[in-house]
Amino acid sequence: MKHNEEYELSRQMSLNEVRAYMICNFDRSLNVTTLAAMANLSPSYFGDSFKKAYGQSVMDYVTSLRINHAKRLLRETDMKLRDIAKTIGYSDEFYFSRKFKKKVGVSPSAYEKVSERKVAVYSPSLLGHLVVLGIIPVAAPLDAKWTPYYYQQYQQQIAVHLKAVETPWNDDDQEIMLLAAKPDIVISHIELPETTKQCLSTHGIDVLTLQSSSWREQLREVANYTGKEAACDSWIAFYEAKAAAIRADLQSMLKQDKFAIIRLYRDSIHLYNNKGMKELLCDDLQLSLVEEETEPCNRPITLEQLASLDPERILLFVCLDESTRLSWLTLQHHSLWRGLRAVQNGYLYPLPSNPWYEYSPVAMNRMLDEMLLMVTGKSPNEIQGVVHGAPFLGEL
Repeated sequence: MKHNEEYELSRQMSLNEVRAYMICNFDRSLNVTTLAAMANLSPSYFGDSFKKAYGQSVMDYVTSLRINHAKRLLRETDMKLRDIAKTIGYSDEFYFSRKFKKKVGVSPSAYEKVSERKVAVYSPSLLGHLVVLGIIPVAAPLDAKWTPYYYQQYQQQIAVHLKAVETPWNDDDQEIMLLAAKPDIVISHIELPETTKQCLSTHGIDVLTLQSSSWREQLREVANYTGKEAACDSWIAFYEAKAAAIRADLQSMLKQDKFAIIRLYRDSIHLYNNKGMKELLCDDLQLSLVEEETEPCNRPITLEQLASLDPERILLFVCLDESTRLSWLTLQHHSLWRGLRAVQNGYLYPLPSNPWYEYSPVAMNRMLDEMLLMVTGKSPNEIQGVVHGAPFLGEL
C-alpha cells in the first residue's frame, strides 16, 4: 500500500504536495497538464514554478525519480531490464536503457556490475539513517542493552555487531571486527583520526564523513553517495506528511499549552532539550516550550523556578541510577511539585532515553508516534509498516 493514496486529489494541492504526489507515483503516467491541474495552475505557470522551486523541470524530476529507483532495483534485485522498466513507469525497455545511460553515463547492465557497495557504520544513529534507505550494513553497533530497538530488528541481518558506543576509533578489537566484515565504505558523522583513515584506506575501505548537521541533509548525503535518492525523497516526503497530520491532531487538543522538558539527575532538576527534541517539538510539531532555547541545554533550575514557570505539560527524563530514583520518589511528595498544573492535570509524560536521546530519521519518526500516543491516546500502529512507520518503503 502506498501512502499517497491518502492525498485528496479533488482539492487544490500546494506545489510541495504535488511534488510529494510525484515522488509516490513516479511509476504512473504523469504529465505536466495533469499535475498542474492538481495545483489549479496553468501548465506553463506550474512548470515555471516547479523549476524555480526545485531546480529541475517537471518531467526531468520524474525521470530522476524513475532512474534513481532503477538504480536500486539493479543493485538489490535480479529483475530483468524489461521488468525494471515496467516497474518504474516505462513500457519500452530500450527507451528506459537510453534514458538511463543519458542520466547516469553508463548502461543499466554496466551499472549493475559495479554498483553494489558494502557499508559499515560505528554510530547507532547512522544505523537509523541507513535502514530508512533500505540499506542493511555489514557492520554496525548492536547490543541487546544499549541499542535494543535495532538489536531486535536487525540482529540476524547484520553480520558483525560492533560495540554500541559512538567513537571507538582507538579500540583494536573494534578495528579487527570491522575489517572482518569487509566493507567497501565506512560512513561517519565525525572526522576520523588520520591513522584510522589510513588503516581503512590500506584495506581498500573508503570513508564518507557527513558534513551536514541536520538529519534530513545527512540522509541526503548518504542517499546521494549510495544511489538511494528516490528512497530518500520518498521517506522525507512521508515524514513531512505524517508530521503535518500529527501536528494538526496535537494543536487541536493543546491550544496554547506550553511544555517543559525536565531531566532529573541525582538531586538536581534540569531544564533540558537536545537537537532532536528541539526540532521535533518546535519545528515539526510547532509546539511551545516554557523557555525557548536556541541551543540544546541541560540547565539546572530549582523547584521554585519550575513552579514559577508552571508549565501546562511536562516531558520528564529520570536517570536510572539509584540516587536519582530516590530523589524522584521524594520529589513526588513535595507540595510545590504536586501543585504544578501539569502534575495536577495528569499531563506529566515520563520519557525513556531510547529513542529520545538519538538523532536520526528512525528516532524522529518514533518520537512522532510517541507524541501522538501520549497526548491524544491515538495508537500509531495502524500507520506503521515494515520499516519504522514507512509502509511504502518496501515498494521503493
